[in-house]
Amino acid sequence: MTLDEALAQRFSCRAFRADPVPDATINAFVRAAQQAPSWCNAQPWQLIITRGDGTERFRTGLYAAAQSTAPAPDLPWPEGYPGIYGDRRRACGFQLYDAVGIEKGDRAASAAQMMENYRLFGAPHVAIVTSARALGAYGAMDTGGFVTAFCLAATAHGIATIPQAAIAAQAPFVRNHFGIPDDRMILCAISFGHADTDHPANRFRTDRADPADVIDWKDA
Repeated sequence: MTLDEALAQRFSCRAFRADPVPDATINAFVRAAQQAPSWCNAQPWQLIITRGDGTERFRTGLYAAAQSTAPAPDLPWPEGYPGIYGDRRRACGFQLYDAVGIEKGDRAASAAQMMENYRLFGAPHVAIVTSARALGAYGAMDTGGFVTAFCLAATAHGIATIPQAAIAAQAPFVRNHFGIPDDRMILCAISFGHADTDHPANRFRTDRADPADVIDWKDA
């Protein structure tokens, strides 16, 4: 698979089959993702990857925590989504709700769909992604590049992914559950496995801006 093909095929999977991914496959695409660039080659990212009963224990505890605990992320959430950013965010949400049959204004159903984040969308694995706190925003930025590389490399191996900031909102639970030290920031999680291609949540794709919308050419 070429890079262009991986970029085109990657999507945020919101329904997975239960069958696990072989360790060798996981190692292969993590090894490929390790080629992501970072400042001074610091490679600030670290992963905790669950499998088997480890995934199920985490899924059960995370869902319970999300039902009873207010969000407390290590990295502050955006202050808002002004202008086009809010438009894109809403469009993504409406596409998902349309795909799964949630009517506009049905807050109970949309909240239930959001809570599927904490069930890991049924994935057999989740990777908890952390960065060195001492490296601050630049470590987080480098780790974001690794997250992209992880998702593209997984796609090239036939594995579906979804990066989830929602799980980082439960940072205190995640930190306690896995014994993550305070010198690591919990940035996000990536649920992954084989996509359930029959599930309606996986039948839409979001749009992307045209290069003309993001490039400001300077000739002099």
